[in-house]
Amino acid sequence: MKSAGILLYAVLAAMAAHHAALAQNYPVKPVRMIVPFPPGGGVDVTARVLSQALGEGWGQQLIVENRAGAGAIIGSDVVAKSAPDGYTLLITTSGHALLPVLYRKLPFDAVNDFAPVTDVHNTYLVLAVNSRLPATSVKELIALAKANPGKLNYGHTGIGVSPHLTAEMFRIATGIDVVAVPYKGDSLVIPALVADEVQFTLLPPTNVLEPARAGRLRLLAMTGQARASGLPNVPTTAEAGLPEVEQAGWVGLFAAAGTPRDILGRISGEVARAVRAPIVAARIRASSYDAGGATPEQFAAKFRADVARFTKIVRDIGVPPAD
Repeated sequence: MKSAGILLYAVLAAMAAHHAALAQNYPVKPVRMIVPFPPGGGVDVTARVLSQALGEGWGQQLIVENRAGAGAIIGSDVVAKSAPDGYTLLITTSGHALLPVLYRKLPFDAVNDFAPVTDVHNTYLVLAVNSRLPATSVKELIALAKANPGKLNYGHTGIGVSPHLTAEMFRIATGIDVVAVPYKGDSLVIPALVADEVQFTLLPPTNVLEPARAGRLRLLAMTGQARASGLPNVPTTAEAGLPEVEQAGWVGLFAAAGTPRDILGRISGEVARAVRAPIVAARIRASSYDAGGATPEQFAAKFRADVARFTKIVRDIGVPPAD
């Protein structure tokens, strides 16, 4: 019995040493970075500058591969079914935490088939109103909506996506009666907001900054946990008295479940370095976001917390899961 225990210990020690050696030498061949969205979008651009910085540090090529479609499911499935060796990575958004909530059936388990690696940068939404609307603060917007029940419209980009869910969180938290108007993409919401077809929206900063600088929109709040370095004068929703409307998202990396912890740690450490490289840092700053670089454990905890949070939000709002 004692000899069996010694043998097991020796096997486990050998496996640990093997994994440590793999991580120390990683990567020894090109790494694929799967983007589950079309070329040219925000995640795709981030993936390309990040892959350049990582490749320079590793001395290996990182191949960015767009596998768009089905709400990021197609690209995610490629990584879920890949070898657990760290050579196929998924770069995606916090929408990944919504997948098991919004769909009854998926070709993978969005939680257990993936190994969280790290966050690349944070994301958040900005509450923006038409500049002609007589509301210069969140408090004034709420008062205006309550004085005109059913008369204010908000624009969003589809049922169940982050702008819609966050606007519904805002509606429920404030008790206002407003009308949701869906559009096929962020690029269509902004002209509608400027034209006063809708009176407010919640969208990423990259969509609202230019029209706000041009005086066509007014930015009332942002949904992150703390004020963004790119928008220092825009208060958080918590500062505006609505902590329940926080929507602190992320762009992050995942590997296939079963990837050795040493390799996950090696990747996360290199990403923490890469996001501070000039080319990547400039990209993140241009989007008014802040760099990430969490450990695999920290990112895994955040990811699981987001799944639980989204589950409650979707249930409270009453969005039925799709087949």
